[in-house]
Amino acid sequence: MGNVSFRKAVVDGLNVFYRETGPKKAPVLLLLHGFPSASHMFRDLIPRLADRFRVIAPDLPGFGQSDMPDRSKFTYTFDNIARVIDRFTEVVGLDRFAIYIFDYGAPTGLRLATWRPHRITAIISQNGNAYEEGLSDGWNPIRTYWQDASQANRNALRAFLKPEATFWQYTHGVSDTTTVSPDGYSLDSFYLSRPDADNVQLDLFGDYKSNVALYPTFQDYFRTHKPPLLAVWGKNDPFFLPAGAEAFRRDIPNAVVRFFDTGHFALETHATEIATAIREFLPQ
Repeated sequence: MGNVSFRKAVVDGLNVFYRETGPKKAPVLLLLHGFPSASHMFRDLIPRLADRFRVIAPDLPGFGQSDMPDRSKFTYTFDNIARVIDRFTEVVGLDRFAIYIFDYGAPTGLRLATWRPHRITAIISQNGNAYEEGLSDGWNPIRTYWQDASQANRNALRAFLKPEATFWQYTHGVSDTTTVSPDGYSLDSFYLSRPDADNVQLDLFGDYKSNVALYPTFQDYFRTHKPPLLAVWGKNDPFFLPAGAEAFRRDIPNAVVRFFDTGHFALETHATEIATAIREFLPQ
């Protein structure tokens, strides 16, 4: 199983928290979390991969145990978050690695891939979207904010930050909600309650339109480089539809697409099945 280490790396003055386990010389798998979570979302997956891979899971800037710098000193955009994570990989000594991308981890990891494609050995996308058809109507309030960044439209998005909204994200589409541990969503709600965390997240909601604008760039990367890609998708996700997973095959014909009968946070209910799929997919 391996012992998990909990560390912080200093990246251009920012403390980036990360979890690490596995043999130092093993193939590297970089796990990139999504909203509103942090690397703790991988707590059940990491031990299931530790014998075969060097697994590293950072908290993105502004999330979890990583620094959340003041908004006057750090502009919360996905470009800036990706730049920090790109530098993080250098600081911790990563050369080539596979990426596991979920939710916000997708635009972060795919920026890394398009910037330096030679470093990416494979992609596992767990509800990590890169296609317009993958976006559900659940994005409509955020789209409204993209079109008109008024204070009223910004305030309307605060509903996404409430504890009941986080609980709903974890349980929607899950056939038996008693299988969802309270650990993940409770910790997420704690982090969201920190001073100014709400405005950090609202800034990122606004900047998410930059990710949609980059979808053609991501798709061109897929077509040009054809990285080995495995999609492991909670098919009942209210935000990222199964069509987004199927679309990978349009640009990477050999992409492997697996659906699971669960929701957005598929690892909460299907960590064993997803770990098995990864072990079958990635070479040793």
